[in-house]
Amino acid sequence: MIQRHPSRRDLFRGAVAPLIITSTALGRGKVPPASDRVTIGFIGVGVRGGDGLLVNNLKLPEAQCVATCDPFKDRREKWAHKIDTRYAELKGVGTYKSCATYNDFRELLARTDLDAVAIATPDHWHVPIAIAAVKAGKDIYVEKPLGLTIRQNQALRKAVDRYQRIFQYGTQQRSSKHLRFGCELVRNGRIGKVHTVEVIAPAGSAGGIKDPMPVPAGFDYDLWLGPAPVTPYTNDRCIGYGRYFIYDYSIGYIGGWGAHPLDIAQWGLDADGTSPVEYEGTGVIPTEGLFDTITTWDVRCAYANGVKMKFTSGRVNLTKFIGPEGWIAISREKIDAEPKSLLTSEIGAKEIHLHESANHQRDFLKSVRSRAATVNPVESAVRSDAISHLSQIAIRTGRKIHWDPVKVRILGDDAAAKMLGRPMRKPWHL
Repeated sequence: MIQRHPSRRDLFRGAVAPLIITSTALGRGKVPPASDRVTIGFIGVGVRGGDGLLVNNLKLPEAQCVATCDPFKDRREKWAHKIDTRYAELKGVGTYKSCATYNDFRELLARTDLDAVAIATPDHWHVPIAIAAVKAGKDIYVEKPLGLTIRQNQALRKAVDRYQRIFQYGTQQRSSKHLRFGCELVRNGRIGKVHTVEVIAPAGSAGGIKDPMPVPAGFDYDLWLGPAPVTPYTNDRCIGYGRYFIYDYSIGYIGGWGAHPLDIAQWGLDADGTSPVEYEGTGVIPTEGLFDTITTWDVRCAYANGVKMKFTSGRVNLTKFIGPEGWIAISREKIDAEPKSLLTSEIGAKEIHLHESANHQRDFLKSVRSRAATVNPVESAVRSDAISHLSQIAIRTGRKIHWDPVKVRILGDDAAAKMLGRPMRKPWHL
């Protein structure tokens, strides 16, 4: 376990005794000693939190996975068993018990032996849990999109800065070599001064069954809802991908998938400290069924320096930079360019080189140990996430939105400005 100062606040009385992993617990020579490993707990262990973040961390010898937390009992117990099974294999024993399970994230955060947490809950819980974690002295890996509102994002940035915590945003594309290379080409002027960026993200879905159903056994539905309004349970609300398309919990794929290509646009434009200042567009919002987030969209944005951005829905995840001397298009799988010679170009020693990360989770663990910034710290996360929020505000109001990225406010539209935040169900608050 990485040595750190005790948390500033005991968030949960009567917490269980901390589980300390010794330097020989998993067998010498197979993992680094305890002092070099990061103890990490996983809050939200569904598809992304389990099959994604947890599995990836289990492969890293510098990580020590010690806790799972989820209001679905079967999920937290399944993944705890997989953690114990993996560590038993490393130790060469038949059984090995090291992972604790929690229903309530506050119990997990009360542990004094935890260095960090990975948060992969439904979107409406990302920021409230992240703020509680940094107050408890934990470093945080937060899945995308960031918060349910821009005001939530601002509150998280303030908390991360105040408590001096390490933050990694779950836009793992920044740890892909070809994406970094493409952004370095743009940053170093290989296509001239960029005048336009085209961003495409997968469209959302309509539908969803509203009919109330019994709450499944072993599921804490009230805790799952948390700060969201109380509403009858239905499978499409909590199981599968439905939660991404319900406005109480998300702004839809305009944020959920948009986070990836928008983040790359910001990185390539050297705009991690700002956001576009104008937003105008149209979109489709379902009027029937359970799902009510924007399904398709066509938004035009503009930065203060004159760069234009076209942000639309489609079938791919793509960021295309266009300049007077060519273009560079980057997807999750590949990079393309015109002229083609750019693809075999080399970034010189004296040119701009971006933060190099080959593994997003490892980059986070490295920063937890070194206290240096991750490849995607909180400032860049807040700025790129704002583009999704302001785009959907423009669509829902049907008006052009003018944004001040310095004062972080909407100009000249009081009704739109109210959409920067949302009420939270008591007793939950930021």
